[in-house]
Amino acid sequence: MSPVGPLTAEELAELTERIAARKVRLLEEIRRVLARSGNERYATLVGEAGDAGDASVAALLRDVAEAEVRRDVLEVRDIVAAQGRIASGRYGVCIDCGATIGYPRLAAYPTAKRCLSCQQAREKGGRYGPQPSL
Repeated sequence: MSPVGPLTAEELAELTERIAARKVRLLEEIRRVLARSGNERYATLVGEAGDAGDASVAALLRDVAEAEVRRDVLEVRDIVAAQGRIASGRYGVCIDCGATIGYPRLAAYPTAKRCLSCQQAREKGGRYGPQPSL
């Protein structure tokens, strides 16, 4: 394993395989959640026929399913983008500064598109940073 610097062929192959496997798992999860929510007319029926508590539970179940799908779809988009970078030879190169993204970062987060420095700067100064208080 290389601590920093360009990826070896073995590292790239391993990360490519992990990314593809994760994509398959996520797409299966999305299909499963959508099938479950499509078949769970029970939640709707309970919401219509039950009391306010039942309606709240039904709404919560629906919201959780939607949030799961939304989260998984965003991750699939990141995977597709990483696969595009792999195909174009730009995988492991920071999209902001062009620096090499080291294997340890990619091993921990295979869809990383920024080096650690750029990601930290983005989180500190961007929407992930401290929120203004009243």
